[in-house]
Amino acid sequence: MFLIFGSDNLSIRLADWIGARSRVRIIGLAEDLVPMENVEIVALPTEMELHEMPLPDVSPTAILILEEIICDDDPVFELKKIWPNSPILSTFEIEGAEIISVSDLTATAIQDKLRSIDRKQGAGEVVRKLTEIKQAEVLIVCHDNPDPDALASALAMQHLTTSLGHSATIIHGGMIEHQQNRAMVKILDIEIRKVILDWEVEDLLAKSDIVICLDFSHPGANNILPEKCVPHIVIDHHPSDTRPAGDVILVRPEFAATSSLMASVMMNSNVEMNSRVATALAFGIRTDTLGFTRSFNAVDLRALSWLSAWIDNELLRSFESPPRTQNVLSIFTEALSNAKLDNGLMLAPISQLSDRDALSQVADFLLPTENVNIVIAYGVRMGKVILSARSSSSELHLGKILSSKFEKGSAGGHKSVAGGQIPFEELDCETDSQAVDKMTKILSEIFGGEN
Repeated sequence: MFLIFGSDNLSIRLADWIGARSRVRIIGLAEDLVPMENVEIVALPTEMELHEMPLPDVSPTAILILEEIICDDDPVFELKKIWPNSPILSTFEIEGAEIISVSDLTATAIQDKLRSIDRKQGAGEVVRKLTEIKQAEVLIVCHDNPDPDALASALAMQHLTTSLGHSATIIHGGMIEHQQNRAMVKILDIEIRKVILDWEVEDLLAKSDIVICLDFSHPGANNILPEKCVPHIVIDHHPSDTRPAGDVILVRPEFAATSSLMASVMMNSNVEMNSRVATALAFGIRTDTLGFTRSFNAVDLRALSWLSAWIDNELLRSFESPPRTQNVLSIFTEALSNAKLDNGLMLAPISQLSDRDALSQVADFLLPTENVNIVIAYGVRMGKVILSARSSSSELHLGKILSSKFEKGSAGGHKSVAGGQIPFEELDCETDSQAVDKMTKILSEIFGGEN
């Protein structure tokens, strides 16, 4: 969490901005403070000493002193007695605090500074949480049908937790079907368990001291956890409209991959990295950024640079390009035959979806086609229409569009990469053909086609 002392315009703006992303408490004068969503507001009648104020019971990620409302002779000294490890920043000269000059920095620049601190402190919070309990039973949960980013992150978390003396189990729902994913699990010898039944999940949760969500942030949405489950740690890079529940929340959309976030966590631990984990994380970053060409940011570059000392390129190549199955080739054949282009929108319906992970391969393959701005490959499986969407348009946010349209289903994602699984009942359909036709109509209406 963040702690702000002040009630001027800058204090309120920063509290409001932080509140949309993390926990924050602002302590200021009652006459100046205004209501804000997702912000803990402490309104003081006048300036006072720290021991008179209602302070948080957790160590802040950072402390900002933006107005002189603390009456102690040495506020920084008093704050350090309470929270010795929390960075203290101030916009005015105060002994012991890091100065942020408002004349040189705008609120945006301060936000960038806080992001940097938050990344380091957030990773540190994960490690601190994992060291609170000795020899714990840790449950690492991936989203359904885990991709290389989720698999790599789970492997890294298992390495971290076992190195700290815990016992760790990795679980997932759905299937591991993509040839790269299967090869990755086999070659890296990732111990991962598929869970199907509700009682299995309940039994695992009851036995676990620490539950960790990786590459997703909300239990019950495209994962096997019950909706009411509150995990201990959440690590994800996908944006979320609502703040996830949990003890430690490390959700950072500025990262292009959860593997980059896990690398950041490993950087801030004293656990030794190895080539198996580093190679997996590098592959997770590569696949989620489509070979470093999609949403690849400075934080991802830093993570990859740090991992480079341990990456085994020969090992990486062994699961980077495994042979495609005949099922995948059949899906490609049908997708290419059915694909229709209309006003920049290419829809590729597939009637026989024997391998759901082939959808993403089809979408990635078709996007570079001439005059194509959006590609959506979709097909029916087990009473749901599975979607995989790609876009090269800077004006659209695929994830937000799909999540707003299919509120009951599980749909969403990033600006240029998204997906979903929409149940037949939301489409008001009973048969596979009806569902495909209905989805074709909906997608054409959403994205501007005329079918």
